[in-house]
Amino acid sequence: MSLNTHARPTARPAEVDVLILGAGFAGLTAARELTQRGLSVRILEARDRIGGRTWYADGLGRGLELGGTWVHWTQPYVWAELARYGIGTVPSPTPAVAHWWEDGGPRSGDPQDLLARLDEPNRLLTEEARRVFPEPFHPLKEAALVEAADRETVADRIAALDLPAGDRALLETFWTLNVNGSIEAAAYTQALRWVALTNGDWAVNFEACASYKVDGGTIRLAQAIADDTDAELWFGAVVESIEHDDAAVRVTTADGTTHIARHAISTLPLAALSRIRVVPELPRPMHDAAREGQSGLGTKVWFRLEGVTEPFVAFGEKDWPLNFFQGEYPDGDGIIVIGFGPDATAIDPTAAPAIEAVISRLMPGARVTAVRAHDWVADPFAGETWPMHKPGYLTSALPAFHAGAGLLRFAGSDYAHGWGGFIDGAIESGLIEARRILTEHAAAGVHGGARLLAASA
Repeated sequence: MSLNTHARPTARPAEVDVLILGAGFAGLTAARELTQRGLSVRILEARDRIGGRTWYADGLGRGLELGGTWVHWTQPYVWAELARYGIGTVPSPTPAVAHWWEDGGPRSGDPQDLLARLDEPNRLLTEEARRVFPEPFHPLKEAALVEAADRETVADRIAALDLPAGDRALLETFWTLNVNGSIEAAAYTQALRWVALTNGDWAVNFEACASYKVDGGTIRLAQAIADDTDAELWFGAVVESIEHDDAAVRVTTADGTTHIARHAISTLPLAALSRIRVVPELPRPMHDAAREGQSGLGTKVWFRLEGVTEPFVAFGEKDWPLNFFQGEYPDGDGIIVIGFGPDATAIDPTAAPAIEAVISRLMPGARVTAVRAHDWVADPFAGETWPMHKPGYLTSALPAFHAGAGLLRFAGSDYAHGWGGFIDGAIESGLIEARRILTEHAAAGVHGGARLLAASA
């Protein structure tokens, strides 16, 4: 089976059992599960490609991951999909040298020594991870503990630690990297959830975040899932409104087309969801969360650094336009580097001189010769990078999104039970919501392919 792509309709499209908003990993996974059990599915994708906030594209003479990238065996859902389709992983290179900023100037040394400096501060910061989240795929199991921790930011907890100034600054920039935004706006519970998912070991979590990539790129896995479903796929379908009641969901796109289904799954990120008119309005916790957004509002950029050939890792300070660099691909007399920064408005990710000005603080004489990037925060179909939630989201909004709004359900990395912010979380949530719908269809005696008669009148 494979996706059936559609151009603009000449008449009102037929009703389907399930509408899915977005062709990222959550949407594709849900579509596969639903169609393989006989339900009719239509995916409305605003872009001209699949993959959502993953995007494997050409750049700097090779394929580059402009969005989500790394996977790991501690992530059970994505690992199962890789096994299902016989897709392997490739490691990022082991850095030969580390660079960092301390006491007003650049430092260089052994990467393992720098990692060792981060060990004790990170253990202190995340020592409650397994107590607060003993079963991290059921994040609210210890509701009272979670609620207390969910009032704090990552910055609050770091400030409470008794650390030397240099170690504190290093810990702050490390978590600014993880948040891809301001640690003053990031929930402490998000940090604890991540580490709980790797059995309370922050170092394994760091490995999961930046060590193993999908062989052939994320598009290889996305396409494999897409090829396993005969769902309709409508590219260029920009959702403007969602109307839902007890009988059906009606989704209207920018070209004026209205699509009708018995159920709908929105995989839109919080920021993109906030731009859509929903009638009736979403319950207050969901509405407020979409309006407030989340803290992953940073930048990711690839660039070619001339005159450096060995892999490296580098940390700037937390408030630099780019605060982390990793040399990924040796390239002749240079190396292709990935960089991250906490504020997408602080730097033009396509401007080589701006990037060179930052990395030359850590590596004097650095020369940036080419750049490739995508601004996810300015992208109207994303509005954010990977989800790092604000205080209060986990205990108020996440349960509401899991419950859904009647026939309208939510899946995606923003709404994951476990690995929020990762491909794994998107796949997991797509599976869960698809199974819920299948269960409800079975309970109602609705067979695959059934059309809505009364609802379409």
